[in-house]
Amino acid sequence: MTTLRLPALLLLLLLSLLTSAARATAKFEDTMAQRTLACSVCHGAEGRAAADGYYPRIAGKPAGYLYNQLLHFREGRRHYGLMTRLLEPLSDAYLSEIAGHFASLDLPYPPPARVTATPAVLERGRLLALQGDPSHKLPACVACHGTRLTGVQPNTPGLLGLPRDYLNAQLGAWRSGQRRAHAPDCMAQVARTLTPEDLNAVANWLAAQPLPANPHPVTRLPMPPSVACGSAILPAGAMTR
Repeated sequence: MTTLRLPALLLLLLLSLLTSAARATAKFEDTMAQRTLACSVCHGAEGRAAADGYYPRIAGKPAGYLYNQLLHFREGRRHYGLMTRLLEPLSDAYLSEIAGHFASLDLPYPPPARVTATPAVLERGRLLALQGDPSHKLPACVACHGTRLTGVQPNTPGLLGLPRDYLNAQLGAWRSGQRRAHAPDCMAQVARTLTPEDLNAVANWLAAQPLPANPHPVTRLPMPPSVACGSAILPAGAMTR
């Protein structure tokens, strides 16, 4: 009897587990939030960023910036095979919808991670971010990314709330030509002007900064930036936040 009961009990347990899993399965809603759940595998829940430091926050970024990055991955200006394969079959209009969805998310930021850089490195990073280096014709980060470094609508991202490793990796990719943008590619110009030491300093300083009380991108800069930056034009009717 015992040998007969054990398989039966196991079968009942399996059926119970399958029933519970079926109940827990999310109802199909056909919403953009549900269609972009695949993004959360790498970018964290609702695009809040992954814990490993290499997949950035995309929630709340300007829609034009997100749209441009989706185009760059699809068209080979940025290189990550998984992103390219996901985006290859998608139209410009659909990429714009995805960008608009994540741009519309207004979610709190976590506190910055602890940074181990020396005070001298952090001070050099602060000077580069806020003042630039006129002797090398290097503009300050605030000249393009806003005085609060939270980005500018519709195409310029915020630089706060990003991990040091991600900032280092992306600036390094621009220096080496692995990451590109529409011409004129202003960030490639900036990154190639930075020495490796200065690149590390500014990444460390930015990663150490808390978000201001209002972390949203500003609508415009107080004065035109000193360098021109290329960008794709958002499709007509696209969300700009």
